[in-house]
Amino acid sequence: MASHDKLSLLNALLTLEQLQRTPSREDGLSEEQEDSLRQFGCHLIQTAGILLKLPQVAMATAQILFQRFFYQASLRKFAVRDIGMGSVFLAAKVEECPCRLTDLINVFDHLSKKFRHKALDPLPLFSQEFYDLKNAIVVAEMQILKKLGFNVHVQLPYAIMVNYLKVLELTEHPTIPQRAWGYLNDGRLRTSVYVCYQPPTIACSVIWLAAREAGVPLPMQPAWWEVLDSKLEDIENIAGHIKSLYYQTLPIPDLPLTITEVEPYLQRQQQITLALIDAEKRSSGGNANQAPDLDITMTAAGTAEGPDRKTESKSSAPRSVRVSRFS
Repeated sequence: MASHDKLSLLNALLTLEQLQRTPSREDGLSEEQEDSLRQFGCHLIQTAGILLKLPQVAMATAQILFQRFFYQASLRKFAVRDIGMGSVFLAAKVEECPCRLTDLINVFDHLSKKFRHKALDPLPLFSQEFYDLKNAIVVAEMQILKKLGFNVHVQLPYAIMVNYLKVLELTEHPTIPQRAWGYLNDGRLRTSVYVCYQPPTIACSVIWLAAREAGVPLPMQPAWWEVLDSKLEDIENIAGHIKSLYYQTLPIPDLPLTITEVEPYLQRQQQITLALIDAEKRSSGGNANQAPDLDITMTAAGTAEGPDRKTESKSSAPRSVRVSRFS
């Protein structure tokens, strides 16, 4: 019987169950801890890629492979540093800009020492530590290929965004193209939207957000997002995730790089949580000291029609996008 398998150039996306029940959370990590470690790994990859002078597409591919891997494996069983090295090594091959193994080892060793505020002494070339890092890269690369089923295809939204800017006649605007490009970079650096939405929808979202910031109205007859085959709800949700980044800080010195640092980190976090709970019980302020949930309100009118014009949508009420992992 003939096979009916089809080859798709679309990115592999996560299901709702995969988002809710990640291996790390099944292993006892909280959502906040997992998000912090994911962001730390992507930050490590970005910094290493800059030092290695890799093209932007290679760094973006490495970060997406890193995110995909930890939806198939636990952060309690695989080190952020090792999978970060393996992701960069593999992505450089995928994007046909391979980097030398020695350079990759030296860069990650340098960053590890820098993040831990240690002396930045060069790593001896034939030391045991050098060979340990070399072996860790090889093992990490094979683990990524194994967990992802050798599916390392990554489609990025950069070219799509440029084409959409041309369609919307915004390429000559003084701020929108640059802001939209920056939002694309921030989205892949510290969120999981690249493994939850297809690139065309992400491209629409960053243009939506940049146009909103600039107060530029976008076409509504017909609705521009429908012409570009996207849903307004998805666009707003992605924008909410990206904007939430600017309200967060990443405690890099406290986050674990190696697998041996994970358990002490989790124990410290548990102690901090228990201390906060105890302090809250003793406090007479009650719920007054609790931080409120962060809501980012975005209206279709504010972006599609400009901040001073009325919306053409069915409902005049603003859409409220709660910064969470799900729509």
